[in-house]
Amino acid sequence: MFFSARTIGFAIVLTGALGAGATAQERPRLILQITVDQLRGDLPTRYFDRLGEGGFRYLLEDGIHYTNAHHAHANTETIVGHTTLATGANPSAHGMVGNLWFDRTLGRTVYNIEDPDYTILTGGAGVDAETEIDPTQKAAASDGRSPRTILTTTFGDELSVETAGGANVFGVSIKDRGAVSMAGHSGKAFWFSKSAGQFVTSSYYYDEYPDWVVEWNAKGLPQGFGDTSWELLQPVETYMFGDRDDQPWEPDFAGFGATFPHPLGAADGKYFTTLLTLSPPGDAMTADFAKTLIDREGLGDDEITDFLGVSFSVTDYVGHFFGPSSLESEDNLLQLDRTLADLFSYVDQEVGLDKTLIVLSADHGAPEAPGFLEEIGGLGGYVTPDAWDAEAAIARIKARFDLSGPLIQGYDHPYLNLADEVRANEGIDRAALETAIAEELVGFDGVAFALPSARLREGSLPENALTRAVLNNYHPDRSGDIYLVFKPGWFINDMDGLSVTVTHGSPWRYDTFVPILVAGYGIKPQTVSRRVHTVDVALTLATIAGTPPPSGAAGEVLLEVLGE
Repeated sequence: MFFSARTIGFAIVLTGALGAGATAQERPRLILQITVDQLRGDLPTRYFDRLGEGGFRYLLEDGIHYTNAHHAHANTETIVGHTTLATGANPSAHGMVGNLWFDRTLGRTVYNIEDPDYTILTGGAGVDAETEIDPTQKAAASDGRSPRTILTTTFGDELSVETAGGANVFGVSIKDRGAVSMAGHSGKAFWFSKSAGQFVTSSYYYDEYPDWVVEWNAKGLPQGFGDTSWELLQPVETYMFGDRDDQPWEPDFAGFGATFPHPLGAADGKYFTTLLTLSPPGDAMTADFAKTLIDREGLGDDEITDFLGVSFSVTDYVGHFFGPSSLESEDNLLQLDRTLADLFSYVDQEVGLDKTLIVLSADHGAPEAPGFLEEIGGLGGYVTPDAWDAEAAIARIKARFDLSGPLIQGYDHPYLNLADEVRANEGIDRAALETAIAEELVGFDGVAFALPSARLREGSLPENALTRAVLNNYHPDRSGDIYLVFKPGWFINDMDGLSVTVTHGSPWRYDTFVPILVAGYGIKPQTVSRRVHTVDVALTLATIAGTPPPSGAAGEVLLEVLGE
């Protein structure tokens, strides 16, 4: 019998991953990939002394904790980070360069996973209205959703191919982009519709809802939180931020209030489901849906490795409104800890933690609230483009390049887009024009850098960590013409029309810094302080599951997970 180099190499890697004498049949029954939206890397240990058993404490004490993990791309937004974790690729390869980008073929801004060919599935789950478009989706012309805009394979895709479709692959989240990115092209995705108050999917995945989804929605768990309030889990005097409730920079959205308790209102109230996702019950119902999925879809029931990606979104919403150093953020993490413990206990009962590989990370981190930083003498503030003297700058550019008509198409974070007429003008030196605009931009308050895409394509920018991160975010068909970077601690406090306390999306370390925690499946506890990146996660999962690497994977295998 002849063995290829690939087979021999795989056998060596597999032995390292599973231990001496292990066989392919001893691969994990289930890979559970958890993404906590806006979980900065320091936050899992910040309140360690008050964590319960079985949640974050289990991951930290019984798993591998990578304490210096970062995203390597510049635009630290939800879809960008989720897709990077799912594919092991940078946005320059997987194509998800932002939550929104300007599509020049369509002539409009598009939402990352919008797809008019695959509309929200109606009927079977009692969803008879169009799904609600959350604030970051207002530019989308279609409520259809699919993963077709993701340009590379995910780990879940490779698992499906390697097992000839035998593996179950699912993604679950409050946010559609959190679920779709984790499920990949070959899996199934479910997310929470605020307008329907139920978990939904699109016609890309199903022709009709599975019976168990209909049953889960029918029990009305979300509505059961009506006329309740978000209460503190523990006595207020035990909290680090217990004396900092009701800060002047915290908004009162829709009667939610800036102090505890935070009322959710009646279940039929206009903002009930939005407030539900702005409080711990949002994550609790996500975990409950995931547990039902594990049971009814038989995840981990046989020797073929299954995959479930669960994205918890409440940390992001709470962070936007109150900031990461707030009583709300602190209590939410303690309550998420209990939600994770309950989920892990269920997985242990149904599959066995020794047969389950758990990896937890985040799509991005978060800055501190400028008001909080000001109190302790730090730097930070809100960028206000409306106060810029943009007209004078535009006039100087037009005079220099002999231009008439519109110069700028618009701004879809983090890209400034030139007007179509300017881009179509073959007589313009685009690199010189973009550079001139960039030079004007850095003179505005709050702007640190402006990087012309033409210079990125030419490779004529200085080689440093910032330009590498921006280049990792650059895709020629989707990126705009100039990449804008605000000063550390500075950002526009606007989330699509809503005034918020904190907004992420920068290449600075507070936004790139995330945890990577790996536990279960015979993992030996250790803390690793060397720098690693989120692109390493998918490649590591592929190595353990014995699949090819995802097509755009750019990372390295986390050798500690393999026992090396």
